[in-house]
Amino acid sequence: METPVRYERMFHVAAADIDELDHVNNVVYLRWVQDVAVAHWESATSPAERAEIAWVVLRHEIDYKHPARPGDQVIARTWVGPPSAARFERHTEILRARDQRLLARARSLWCPVHPGTGACGASTPRCTTAFIWHEPPDRPGRPPVCRPRGGARLPVATGVASRSRPRT
Repeated sequence: METPVRYERMFHVAAADIDELDHVNNVVYLRWVQDVAVAHWESATSPAERAEIAWVVLRHEIDYKHPARPGDQVIARTWVGPPSAARFERHTEILRARDQRLLARARSLWCPVHPGTGACGASTPRCTTAFIWHEPPDRPGRPPVCRPRGGARLPVATGVASRSRPRT
């Protein structure tokens, strides 16, 4: 059974994240979407693989459900959808940690590029398999666990990440 590998990362709402309406500014949600994608990519690939593939964002869509407030801890959960020739669809959910309430949902389209030339490239089998896991026979029905660098042991829960910067 193939299942998308999910990845999670915790973020703390900082004072600088709050806007004049006393909730997290929309730009901060976009930063979390980007940061968790990058962390996921880095956790699933080697330095050599990252030297061969970079990513650019083609599109972000974010649906805001409920506000995050000062002092909240949020979980950014990401996973990759089915790839096409030169695009990966990534999904991200932002949840409030204390009650798991969905605060925002994002869908992004990413394109693999050559880091030296910036030329758009087709997805490779390695790109696809880095974000799909096969149910381990000794742990049926249990997802893999991901350990982000410098972070606690978290259940895997999200999509394709990258080192790239959004196109401007």
